[in-house]
Amino acid sequence: MVATIVSFAVIGGLIMQPISSMAQGQQIQQNSGNQAQDQGQQDNQAQSRDQQDTRTPTTTAACGQVVEGLVELNSNLNCSGDGLIVGGDDTTIRLNGHTIMGPGPDSSKVGVSVGNQDGVRIEGPGTIEQFQAGILASGAEGTMVTELILEDNQIAIFSTGTEGLQAMQNIITRNSIGMASHSSNALELRENLLTGNVLAGITFVATGESLVSTNNVIESENGIFVDPQSSDNNIESNNVLRNKVDLNNANGLATNVNQNGFSDNNCQISNPSGLCIGR
Repeated sequence: MVATIVSFAVIGGLIMQPISSMAQGQQIQQNSGNQAQDQGQQDNQAQSRDQQDTRTPTTTAACGQVVEGLVELNSNLNCSGDGLIVGGDDTTIRLNGHTIMGPGPDSSKVGVSVGNQDGVRIEGPGTIEQFQAGILASGAEGTMVTELILEDNQIAIFSTGTEGLQAMQNIITRNSIGMASHSSNALELRENLLTGNVLAGITFVATGESLVSTNNVIESENGIFVDPQSSDNNIESNNVLRNKVDLNNANGLATNVNQNGFSDNNCQISNPSGLCIGR
């Protein structure tokens, strides 16, 4: 059984700032400042994802099962406990348009658990919903989460003690926290839509040397929150709109203290001020 996730107080430590007015609604536009220079890298990643996997797939995965190798769902999983538990390095789980549903966000259950396994890929299209954590990666290196819908969980993606986790082109909605990272490094969060996540779209605690780029982060208490122990992160070219606080560097800590970089972000309200384009 997967261990219960630590409390939100430990994960986030979020202090909500009183805001006199919500950010005014405005049209969300695609940021393009860094897309040209990133195109080659993205093309290589897409080619890698599309390469044919010659392993024989497992197609009979069931709730609570320990899986490894190539796993392809051929039906929805409606789980009263945990979903899938990764049991080996280089495991690939393809949802193939199916849903992994849990017993509810107030449970202690996890949709897909990755514990100390490296090179794991969790690929959509497909949905993971109604778990305490949709995806829990703990002590893992090189986890990839792509093209999924993660909704109605307490935490959509929870990274703790990981290195090099990538989350790209996911829809993350109606969770308490969209993406939570604790004591992790070298994360890459790109081209995700995070909307309607209650406490935060993205929150970093003791997380460093990570990139948050070209995401849309909308309608949370904190759009992107970074705590005082998180350093050397680059938050760039994101649309962060209609949150109570769009960009929050440790509840107003000067960015030169924890050495986080904020650039070319389209937003309205930041703490400290001055982190949004033209504001």
